Amino acid sequence: MVASEAVPLAKTGGLGDVVGALSRELVCLGHDLRLVLPRYKDSGKLVKDLTESHTLTIPAAPVPIEITIETGTLNDVPLILLRYDPFFDRPGLYGESGRDYPDNLARFALFSRAALEVCRALNWKPDVVHAHDWQAALAVVYLKTLYLSDTWWQSCRALFTIHNLGYQGIFPATEFLLTGLPWSEYTPDRLEFFGQVNLLKGGLVDADMLNTVSPTYAREIQTPDLGYGLAGVLQARKDRLFGIINGIDSEQWNPATDTYLPARYSVKDLAGKRTCKTSLQREMKLPSRKVPLIGVVTRLVSQKGIDLILDILPDLLTLAIQMVLLGSGDPVSEKALTVLQERFPTKFVARLGFDEGLAHRIEAGADLFLMPSLYEPCGLNQLYSLTYGTVPIVRKTGGLADTVSPYRPGAKNDKGTGFVFESPFAEVLYSTILLALQVFRDQPEWQRLMGRGMRQDFSWRHSAREYVKLYEKTVALNQSATDIPPDSFPRGRFRDVGPPSHLSR
Repeated sequence: MVASEAVPLAKTGGLGDVVGALSRELVCLGHDLRLVLPRYKDSGKLVKDLTESHTLTIPAAPVPIEITIETGTLNDVPLILLRYDPFFDRPGLYGESGRDYPDNLARFALFSRAALEVCRALNWKPDVVHAHDWQAALAVVYLKTLYLSDTWWQSCRALFTIHNLGYQGIFPATEFLLTGLPWSEYTPDRLEFFGQVNLLKGGLVDADMLNTVSPTYAREIQTPDLGYGLAGVLQARKDRLFGIINGIDSEQWNPATDTYLPARYSVKDLAGKRTCKTSLQREMKLPSRKVPLIGVVTRLVSQKGIDLILDILPDLLTLAIQMVLLGSGDPVSEKALTVLQERFPTKFVARLGFDEGLAHRIEAGADLFLMPSLYEPCGLNQLYSLTYGTVPIVRKTGGLADTVSPYRPGAKNDKGTGFVFESPFAEVLYSTILLALQVFRDQPEWQRLMGRGMRQDFSWRHSAREYVKLYEKTVALNQSATDIPPDSFPRGRFRDVGPPSHLSR
């Protein structure tokens, strides 16, 4: 398992949650796994049995680099940390103050190459290299290029997981030599992307199997709107592209056992949820009123629909509701939220930043959870909300569409678990919230709606078994990705749309 994040050692988003929980569940299912991560600043303090194994020289470009191998266990998962302090002993994972580190390509090229070299150094031969996102994509590329004729790796297959196609690891062409790959790899059907280097594209082209974190998102990224310049690559590989819904860590996210909460509860006894609501109102210094309380936990970026929320908030806050928001990001959005908090002090609180405990208490104390994402590969907060009996309001996209069943008022035998809208317009979001508030007045019906959500099973056990099936498919392949006929990748299809201006490096 090759990744740049895994909780609790490193996390900037859902990638860290997925890698940490999936690894642990696979070990619980009896699989032999090694989790390989960079050794970031202070991460070693969280691993009690971490020991320095030995040093290893990595044939990096432009000169070989000596790294230190550290081994231990993380939540019962065998862990390998690759230590090179000049690259990874920094305050941030990928950058600071909103800016990427300028040497990120060199950093993660070293990490990807070292992830393969360490397997041989420890004499541990995997059946599958499972690499995640652009930071680990070069591990797949190296496996299928520099190590292609290496008999030690001959039977190994590669699975590459896309957590968010909007982040691709794009760098100037002048940095290509830092990959250590020959210039023959810098072509339109390989790592070249509109005159730049695209690491994620290399993983997409070279992996034996691909997956992303929901079936709907797997379909959406094959379209120009959400393909971010790579729809053609994904269309050419659609027979090897799968979607598997993320699970949630039921030890961390369970209202019956959650230690962050002032009271615990379950679908059979909701008294604790009422306590959580009044406690959250008190914590946020909101009046203890019997009105619908809406929760939001989000990054303040356009993808998450923050613009839609800001468009409707002045009108929404004139209604008999309260709202609590936790998040950080765009400074303009942060300022707008602060102004609204000052304007509606008894109805709206915005906590800028992130607080893990408060995130749990919002999920438990709110009546509704707002998640109007423009796109969402999977999403975790709607899963937490359903588990905690907090009815989600979501847009029909990606994993939100796959996990929240639309509530249909008056329908017989309704199986709805939340409120779903489709068009990404503020007025549509507003009308959907009005519908939810109307249903909230019918408390017996609301209780049934909450109960259906809480009875869903989003534990990692199910998702991990789906990954096991995909590993088995990958291992069973008779033909590696590099053997796929060249005409499967028409050159013109790589250039079906221009590169979006907001693509992140």
